[in-house]
Amino acid sequence: MLEPAHHADVVIVGAGAAGLSAAHRLTSAGVTTVVLEAAPCVGGRMSTEKLDGFRLDRIGQLLTTSYPELRRTPGLDSLVLRPFSPGLLVHSDGRHHRAAEPLPARSARGALSTARALASAPRGPRGPRTAGPRAAPRLAPRLAPRTALRPPSRPTPLGGPLDQARLAAALARLAATPVERLLSRPELPAGDALSARGLPARTIQGFLRPLLSALLCDPGLSTSSRCADLALHAFARGRLCLPEGGAEVLPELLAAALPPGTVRTGVRVTSVSTSSVTTAAHGEIGCRAVLLATDARAAAELLPGLRVPPFHEVTVVHHTAPEPPLEGAGLLLDADRAGPVAHTAVVSQVDPSRAPADRVLISSTVLGPPPDQRAVLTHLADLYGTPTDRWELLAVHHTREAVPAMPPPHDVRRPVRLLAGLYVCGDHRDTSTVQGALHSGRRAAHAALTDFGITTAYAPESLPAAA
Repeated sequence: MLEPAHHADVVIVGAGAAGLSAAHRLTSAGVTTVVLEAAPCVGGRMSTEKLDGFRLDRIGQLLTTSYPELRRTPGLDSLVLRPFSPGLLVHSDGRHHRAAEPLPARSARGALSTARALASAPRGPRGPRTAGPRAAPRLAPRLAPRTALRPPSRPTPLGGPLDQARLAAALARLAATPVERLLSRPELPAGDALSARGLPARTIQGFLRPLLSALLCDPGLSTSSRCADLALHAFARGRLCLPEGGAEVLPELLAAALPPGTVRTGVRVTSVSTSSVTTAAHGEIGCRAVLLATDARAAAELLPGLRVPPFHEVTVVHHTAPEPPLEGAGLLLDADRAGPVAHTAVVSQVDPSRAPADRVLISSTVLGPPPDQRAVLTHLADLYGTPTDRWELLAVHHTREAVPAMPPPHDVRRPVRLLAGLYVCGDHRDTSTVQGALHSGRRAAHAALTDFGITTAYAPESLPAAA
């Protein structure tokens, strides 16, 4: 318990990813820091429900192995990332189409050469059609024999081999483009900007649109095109993944790596100033600076006048089934948007620790309010191509203000220093991702240390590599 006369150099309000990231930067610089969290546990929206041996994320945002802050933030050395199978599985017109792993940045020239070779190659006779979900052509063919590149008997959501090679080349070019250059591009709503990418409409509607909707939690793609480019940049440079054990593991690792007594849960802050915070049950705590690391709405309640952005609401539906409905630990997107589910995965195949050894966990994301559960099961039966009448509903987690929206114009460097001694951070000040939250905490800590006259190795030009 905190004593009323307790004093610290910096008091951080909020023990989510941003606040804990800032606490690590401050304590490593020798600044005494206290993190106050109103909830009984750390993590904020990165929470995981434990039910009968299952670990069920409440929001389930997708991470990528290319997020630089996952490597830079102290305390995350032991974080285990469980990647999805390479590439994505796209459901369209009653069929599964596999999109293979994007090419690395250094392969952009090779992908372009492949696209040109396909454009000029003579068209041979079509081979016999092979049924099944694995018969779809690969997104990034790697010098395969020409017979392997023949188009299927009917169009796929990704288009023919030439369209797929062009998409692979576009992703490879994006992966190799510096972040600063991406942020200097003209800014439009992401949905409007897709048509200017020079890719066929089938590829955009059948792959890029459902992929970006999943990455941004934005079904309408009203997000800034710059942020969408950052999201595709991260996707093209890494692998989509989940933290082993659930989303809550990341903030728990950050909290556990701080000096003992740094994080205090169950302490609700009622007001703040540049030299103190007032709590509901622990009196006033003096300090040299205050750093607000709550969500945008809670920050505006403590500091009236702060802008509260609109939000995307997310519903995550968790089921268990007698057996896995699909082989392989991949992410399944719905290109047709024929039901409430935007994307789904057999999560227990990605991360076995999230389910008992003899059980299967299927987690599905709805980008909106909770739908009728019968509609969800009907849609999942269509997506997986298997009956769902024996599936058991484990939980439905609806978060109305799950992800801050990023419509244009969106500043990924929103100021974190309000005035000397008062700072604010969170995914609403950066990009609406775990990467953005961690990065904003680092920026806020750097601003406070600068005001204290402490020099750090932080590079101000560093930017998040994902949106």
